[in-house]
Amino acid sequence: MSKKMPKCKYENVLLIDDNELDNFINQKIIESVNFAKNIYVNTSSSGALEFLTNLRVLKDREAELYPQVLFVDINMPIMDGFQFIENLVKTDPLARERSKIVILTTSLNPADKQRAEAIASDIAFLYKPLTEAMLAEL
Repeated sequence: MSKKMPKCKYENVLLIDDNELDNFINQKIIESVNFAKNIYVNTSSSGALEFLTNLRVLKDREAELYPQVLFVDINMPIMDGFQFIENLVKTDPLARERSKIVILTTSLNPADKQRAEAIASDIAFLYKPLTEAMLAEL
């Protein structure tokens, strides 16, 4: 007998954070509440952009593989989370229709929240650590 997989809220999500421990913890929380069937993890914004670009090349499988939720840390080296979002929207105009963007940060700077709202009013802004309650609200 095969074990039946629990129903997940989303098929795919992507965690983008340079802190591997945060990624591990967030992945476990997402798994524990069946938030997503597949959890992609990237430790750099540039790597995440490349990953998403490669998914778009797979035209016939793009819809089934593309993440419906992107969890983005703001404070990352080389390309921060805001630069990631700006680049994503520039390179893929449909990105915001395909995916809900969630900034997941430790930053308490009000300017960061204002900057996120200036990019798009529908970007969710959450403070680490990710919790079950936060996932339920998304």
